[in-house]
Amino acid sequence: MEHSAKSSYIILQNLEVYKLARELSKVGWIIYGKLDWQTKKINGDQFIESTDSVGANIAEGYGRFHFLDKIKFYYNARGSFLECYEHWIELMFERKMVVKDDYLSYKDIGQKLSLKLNHFIAANYKAKSQ
Repeated sequence: MEHSAKSSYIILQNLEVYKLARELSKVGWIIYGKLDWQTKKINGDQFIESTDSVGANIAEGYGRFHFLDKIKFYYNARGSFLECYEHWIELMFERKMVVKDDYLSYKDIGQKLSLKLNHFIAANYKAKSQ
């Protein structure tokens, strides 16, 4: 039996990599909400913008039709992920702006997201070549 393209289509909200990006944002906003005004202005705004940008770029790429458009946004998502996960959260934790439990929660979700995002990008390249 032949399947139509529609029957195998996964909506964005059911996409595992997108769900993880949203989870990361949720924890990111908990962290951001606990920051004082000055910390939000200096570090927090960039942290939360890069955190939220991961899911936004996955969503935008997922909505694109052309392969190269999709991949560009998925790479943007990965760049934003590295910014928030490898730079901002580490810097804020090192400076004792983030409590350990929130930091560990963010890092745990981020670790899962990193794997899923890299596999998602690879799968899109593989699908293009088939």
